[in-house]
Formats: sequence, structure tokens, C-alpha cells
Amino acid sequence: MHDMKPTPPETETVEAFELSIPQSELDNLRLKLSLTRLPDRETAEDWHQGVPLDAMKALISYWADRYDWRRCENELNRRGQSRTRIDGLNIHFLHVRSPQPNATPLLLTHGWPGSIIEFLKVIAPLSDPVRHGGSSSDAFHLVIPSIPGYGFSEHPREGGWSIERVARAWAVLMDRLGYQDYIAQGGDWGAGISLHMGMQAPAGLAGIHLNLPAGQPTAEELGDLSDEEAEIMAQVRWHMTYNRSYSEIQRTRPQTLGYGLADSPAGQAAWIYEKFRTWTDCAGDPTNSFSYDELLDNIMLYWLSNSGASAARLYHESDTNFGRMPVPQPIGVSSFRKEIMRSTRKWTERVYPNFVYWNEVPRGGHFAAFEQPMLFVEELRRFKRVLKAVG
Repeated sequence: MHDMKPTPPETETVEAFELSIPQSELDNLRLKLSLTRLPDRETAEDWHQGVPLDAMKALISYWADRYDWRRCENELNRRGQSRTRIDGLNIHFLHVRSPQPNATPLLLTHGWPGSIIEFLKVIAPLSDPVRHGGSSSDAFHLVIPSIPGYGFSEHPREGGWSIERVARAWAVLMDRLGYQDYIAQGGDWGAGISLHMGMQAPAGLAGIHLNLPAGQPTAEELGDLSDEEAEIMAQVRWHMTYNRSYSEIQRTRPQTLGYGLADSPAGQAAWIYEKFRTWTDCAGDPTNSFSYDELLDNIMLYWLSNSGASAARLYHESDTNFGRMPVPQPIGVSSFRKEIMRSTRKWTERVYPNFVYWNEVPRGGHFAAFEQPMLFVEELRRFKRVLKAVG
């Protein structure tokens, strides 16, 4: 990846970090986009074989001719970017302190194929609730790190950077920033990292909030499912049968995949774009939920940092079956209607011994904060109030 400033030394120093991508890199990107060689048109209806040719052409055209990276760069720079060195790697994160001094620290962790971009729309209402429909007691101090190998965190140069190791690094980060009684929140890999933090039980972790439900019916329950439960199980079976190839490729051959993702911006974009259709509550068209700018901001964090392969390696290093870990901390779960792996309250609360919050959210999918920012914000506010009540 490209370092925008000298690497922080091997100390506990937290340094301000400012992005300034060289114009030559942006020019090279546009040249590569102009030279894109596209495949033949798909032979199936809509997105059944992946991103349709016309949809990909439209995204590439916008990217090459109308997209403005500097807008996103300026947004990130004004959000309080920092870097610090933990376990031999430089960790990039956003750090936004609330104007309310007694705000609750909140650690937000993204997954794949997301990034810190997922959380930009929730920063203001979470950190400054008085100006966004809440009260001063709803305020959070925010820490939003990039997973090692993603975005502008450093790429691991050795094996062993699993989600368990990331969880240990996040505990160091929160301690280094001076935070106690904090909440860890996540979906996708962020859920796994948050759960491993719970298993490791670092001092200061007060509770965990997930937007990835866990839990399955027992063998006896499988024989007597309600209509809703049968729908959930059918969705789970579909996902496991038709929507897991990406995971197996990234788990088994991340390096082979990485050559295409590193060399072709169109290839990197398509690898991500398809998930923002399949995993979201978008009625079959990702542009119903996201603008091209939002989609490309997220894609650019992979492209500019050349992190296609390094992000994929997290699958090689980690166990994706993290839904059955008995975590002692209080846990809350928000189940968004179009999440790819759904559950029920009954199935989920069996997994966690200290289960304190559940809510089924009528809209939104896998990228909850990105898709439905205010619903996501309200879920965190509610969980915080429950946590305070049971604490």
C-alpha cells in the first residue's frame, strides 16, 4: 500500500494521519478504466451469473468520468484519522470524540467487502445525538478501525493475523486511547472480532452489539417450523448453496485471486459490487440503496491500498463459524430484515449466556449502518439503554 506519511515508530504513539493520494495514481486508475476489456454478455436473466454487463459498464463509465475521489478523501481527513502501531502493524482508524464528555466509547468494526466507509453516515448522529434526534445520554465516542490488510491499515507480512489476533489488537487500541466501559459492535467479520473480544474478556469491555444474528433450530424444532422459521431456513440454505463460492475462493486461494484484483480496477469493483446487490435490501438493484459515489468510495479503499488479496487472506486465516461462542459479556442483537444469515430470538438467545437485547428491524440488510443509518443508530441507542439498565 502507499504510505501517505512516515510510518509511526515502534511506540505507543497515536499520530494524526492525513490522506493525500498522488494525482498520478488517480490518473493511472482512469487510464486502466479506459483500457478495460469486458467479458461477453451474460446468458442468464438479471444478476444470476454475477454483475450484468450493462450494470458494470455504467459503473465503470461513472468511475472514469464523474467520480471524485478528493471528495471522499476530504471527508475522511475531516473525520479525525489516526494511526498507531500494534503488534507490529500500523493500524488506521477514525477517532471521533463526542461533544458530550460522558459519552460511551463505541468500537465499530467493518467486515468484507466493507470498510470504514460503511460508518460515515452514522458518525454524526452517534457522536452528537442532540443535533440528530436524540438526547445527550445517547452520545458515543467513536473508534472505527480498518482491519489489518484492509484500507489504510498495514498489510500483514506473515501468517497468523486471524480475527482472534485482530480482537486482541482492538483491545490494545481501546486501552491506548484511554477508554473503559466500552461497547464493541460489528457485523460480518466485525461480529466475529467483537465476539472474540468477548471470549478474551479484556478489561474495559462492557458489552457487545451485533447486527449478525446467530443460532439454529434444534433437530426437534426442524420438524415443526413456523412459516417464518421455514422462510429463514430456506434463506440460509440458499445462501450456503449459491452464495458461498466467494468465501471458499478467498479461504483457499487468496493469492491467486489477488492478481486480478490488484491489476484490474474493473475486476476489483465487480468482486465487491455483486455483494452490494445480493446482500442488501435493495429490491434487486444496488443503486436503490446506494449512490455510485457511495459504492465507489468503498471500492476505492480496496483499490488505492491494493488490499484485494490481503483482505481475502482473512478468510484463509480465520474460522468463519463464529456464531456459537459462549461470551460472558452482555450481548445485544439487531436482526435486519434482509440479512443474509437470519435467525430468531429463541435460536439466538440459546447461544449467548448473557443475552440482553433483541430487535427485528423491518428494513436493511448485511451492511446495516450503510443501508439504514438512522435505524442502525436507534438500535445502538436502545442497546446502550438496556445495557445501562442491566448493568
